[in-house]
Amino acid sequence: MKNLNLNKNINRDEAIRLSDHIWWVGHVLPDDKFQCHVYLIENGTESVLVDPGSKLTFRYVLKKIETIIPFNHIKYFICQHQDPDITGALGLIDQLVTRDDAMIISHWRAMALLKHYGLDLPMWCVEKNNWELTLSKGRKLEFIFTPYLHFPGAFCTFDRQSGILFSSDIFGAFVESASLFADDESYFEGIKFFHEHYMPSREILFSGLCRLEAYPIKMVAPQHGFIIPEPMVKFYFDQLKNIDCGIYMMVQTSTDIMHLSRLNRILRNFMSTMILYRSFSDIGRSLLELIRDVLPIETFECYAINESDIIIHIAEESMFRGVEAELPERFKGLMGIDKMAWEKKFGSDLVIETQNQAENNASHSSEKQSAILPLTSSESMKVFGIAMILFSGPIVLDSETEKTLIRMADPLSVAVEREMIQRGMEIEKQKFYEQAIRDSLTGLYTRVYMNEAVNRLFSLQDRNPSTGIAVIMFDIDLFKRINDTYGHNEGDIVLKSISGIILDAVRDSDIPVRIGGEEFAVFLAGEDSKQAVQIAERIRSHIEQLTLSSPLDKEHFSISAGVAFRTPGQSIKQVLYQADLALYEAKQTGRNKVVRFAVSQ
Repeated sequence: MKNLNLNKNINRDEAIRLSDHIWWVGHVLPDDKFQCHVYLIENGTESVLVDPGSKLTFRYVLKKIETIIPFNHIKYFICQHQDPDITGALGLIDQLVTRDDAMIISHWRAMALLKHYGLDLPMWCVEKNNWELTLSKGRKLEFIFTPYLHFPGAFCTFDRQSGILFSSDIFGAFVESASLFADDESYFEGIKFFHEHYMPSREILFSGLCRLEAYPIKMVAPQHGFIIPEPMVKFYFDQLKNIDCGIYMMVQTSTDIMHLSRLNRILRNFMSTMILYRSFSDIGRSLLELIRDVLPIETFECYAINESDIIIHIAEESMFRGVEAELPERFKGLMGIDKMAWEKKFGSDLVIETQNQAENNASHSSEKQSAILPLTSSESMKVFGIAMILFSGPIVLDSETEKTLIRMADPLSVAVEREMIQRGMEIEKQKFYEQAIRDSLTGLYTRVYMNEAVNRLFSLQDRNPSTGIAVIMFDIDLFKRINDTYGHNEGDIVLKSISGIILDAVRDSDIPVRIGGEEFAVFLAGEDSKQAVQIAERIRSHIEQLTLSSPLDKEHFSISAGVAFRTPGQSIKQVLYQADLALYEAKQTGRNKVVRFAVSQ
């Protein structure tokens, strides 16, 4: 929104006109961030002074009033609450007033306290007068009950003729500048800090704001902070509805409002993140960023265990995506204990650890601290995980920061449980997938997976012919004799042993397949495909040296192999046929050898 420039050429040593017959007549106290405003409704001999002010400012207020009207024209002194910053001047006013019909307007709850000033001025109770005051010249003031903002009898005053809401403490602010008007959105920070600690709860504030919004407000004139002109009214109402209040509920040692506000913002934003995001990758990154706003954090990570006793590690290094890992030794006795056992062991939910870490493999080390939080199941209340915040150096946590971290444990537990369920499903899905694509006896891939994966390889080569692809086919020599002599159980041992040698010899990117019975194939892609004959020879040599325990300890094992190199455009069937021809030649020419397919075949 464009700056309204309402503060330009304003002289706060003079009365400032806000609307027809409505004036600001306050006074600026030097070096006071909590300036108090006094407002005059000029209405002949039934003029009204709203929130008269303190003894510190009244002589200046009086001087401004008398530049507009004689002081004795003021009939009504509205006190929207009883605090001395608006009622401290009542003793002076009581001495100055000479008219018999002047009176103080307030709520009965404030009057119960104002009587202790021992004033001669009578009291006029808003709730006993239908919450409105009719003045001469057709002007009427309406009083709007806003209980607990900031005290039980709090109310605001609305002048329907001008559309000005005299809002008392609502929309109040701490101010750093001499500005009187909210020219733009930037003043909201001062308003937010004031309300966060001064108002009791977000719900109570929201309720009061909804009551006020029912009125056709053209300007908000608060007791403290900035006067809000019509173009900014909706913005400030909307913003104020979304803040959290009652941050002194967090207090044990600190009264630093800025610090408490940051902690409050962390909790609020973390809960918003929990609602907005389902993925722990988003939640983890957001949490790390939020906590870094108040603490020197190096990293944040979680360990958790699921129902299948699988340990999941969630950390920044894996983009906060859970991966299987080993549980650190110091956490092994903590998984599965209940919350009471944790507190009995550590005395608190939050545990501060100090660790010595070697620097650059040198003999000296540096101390680093971490905060440990238990993650507990919402059903069993048992510890299923550990959240660890590693700090970049030694720290001292005040009780408010510690309490904030502890309050984050429950929603964090929910998020980690959700991640565990997701990762558990993926792990189970992967297991089923592995079972479907791998031969249960040998651990090699099945023909079904071969058709899917090898076709992808072939498509890559067809687009980029420089990519080499080779296939090696193996067959165990005289395997039928093993089965016939020792039985199928011993035959399976041979199959598993030879398959193990093949698996050890290939890379993760290669595709080793059990074609059927004692016949295997390995598909190789990339540079290694050029060495396919050498790889086949190495496998053949290792199998030739294979020895097994009794009753197979007297047997000598060997394989024959055929190698073919694919040319772009060939199908799986065509390249396997070529490798099979080379394998057949190896069998026919003595077995226990590797033969490369020649195009002339």
